[in-house]
Amino acid sequence: MISREDSVSTIGYDGNAALVDKAARVLNGAKTTAELCDAGFFRAAAASALFSGSTEELALVAEAYNRVARAHYKPEAIPRLFGVAKVSVPRILAL
Repeated sequence: MISREDSVSTIGYDGNAALVDKAARVLNGAKTTAELCDAGFFRAAAASALFSGSTEELALVAEAYNRVARAHYKPEAIPRLFGVAKVSVPRILAL
């Protein structure tokens, strides 16, 4: 199972492995969803919210993104907007 830190820093998938940005994991892996939003890392924040399974966190991401982008996305649209999904992969490749 992929960790939250790896999930937040995943840049893609190669077969059954998540491709993880090592530098991003070091810088952002420990940040909360709210901290990621405040920093403007909306894709990472969306991945964090999905990993947590919290609808409140998805709503937080939607609110923060909508405020910055002057958009009107609903929380349930955030994963698709940022191309993130819950996945189960057995390994990671840190790049």
